[in-house]
Amino acid sequence: MIPAVGQRIGWADLPAHLRDAVEAILRSGVVTAASQPGGFSPGTADRVVTADGRRAFVKAVGAGLNTRSVEMARAELRITAAMPAAAPVPRLLGSFDDGQWVALVLEDIAGVHPRTPWVEDELAATASALAELAETLTPSPVPDAPRVADLLAADLAGWARIAAEPPADLDPWAAAHLDLLIAAAERGLAAIATGDTLTHGDVRSDNLLIRPDGSVVVVDWPWGSVGPRWLDTVLLGINVIVHGGDPEPLLAGVDPGAATDLIAGLAGYFLDACRLPPPPGIPRVRAFQRAQGVAVLPWVRDRLMGAAAHRRDPGNPPH
Repeated sequence: MIPAVGQRIGWADLPAHLRDAVEAILRSGVVTAASQPGGFSPGTADRVVTADGRRAFVKAVGAGLNTRSVEMARAELRITAAMPAAAPVPRLLGSFDDGQWVALVLEDIAGVHPRTPWVEDELAATASALAELAETLTPSPVPDAPRVADLLAADLAGWARIAAEPPADLDPWAAAHLDLLIAAAERGLAAIATGDTLTHGDVRSDNLLIRPDGSVVVVDWPWGSVGPRWLDTVLLGINVIVHGGDPEPLLAGVDPGAATDLIAGLAGYFLDACRLPPPPGIPRVRAFQRAQGVAVLPWVRDRLMGAAAHRRDPGNPPH
């Protein structure tokens, strides 16, 4: 699997006035900064230590690197600032925005990403953390947060765009079942149009940290949006599939039709988006999207064909 890793600048690459602003928030000068590789933003993601021993996690990006990344940083700032204390997320220590550069100064979480392929105890701990998160964030504590369905409406039309202009290397089964895939994606969009939970919207192993005590913290919130409380569990299921695991135990508490339809729609998004040119400063994201789509499509095929067979013969259990 292609890792979710972009090309980052580091702490030393930030303009002096931005470093000064971060140090003012921390009330001490930064003496060490260790860049973290995960994620696709071209900005910084540094674990810093100050002269007085304080630790923090600094994320900063400028419009000259990628304007969309700046918009996402502002969205993450709005979401993170509104998080209740009980949510298993990093605390916001302070922020900076001068119109060109945006920085978030966050609690530094002592932890590591889950192992992939996923292992049973870490997957169980993550599922528990997502359940706790959904309970804490229902109803949404962010009154102006966007709706999940609004954010994903264009993405879930990926199969329709593929049908209009099929790529030469399109999977033969997908090419023969585009109507089925388009219909599933439309049902998936309808399924996420309900709910009042603030969801993360981008649950992957690289957006999770496991503390030394085994508890899980959910990090990186630019896609925070309001929808059904099961959404993040389904997104975790996609990550399990991508890394070669079985998501069925994880998805046992989710309506199987809704889970299948949403994952089918997101498979179309991955396989459609990977055809676009890479965004500025983020050269590897298209290969990452393609790898996810290719990994997820066989699971989608089996689930959709199993459901179709069950409709033809209701005496058989669905796959």
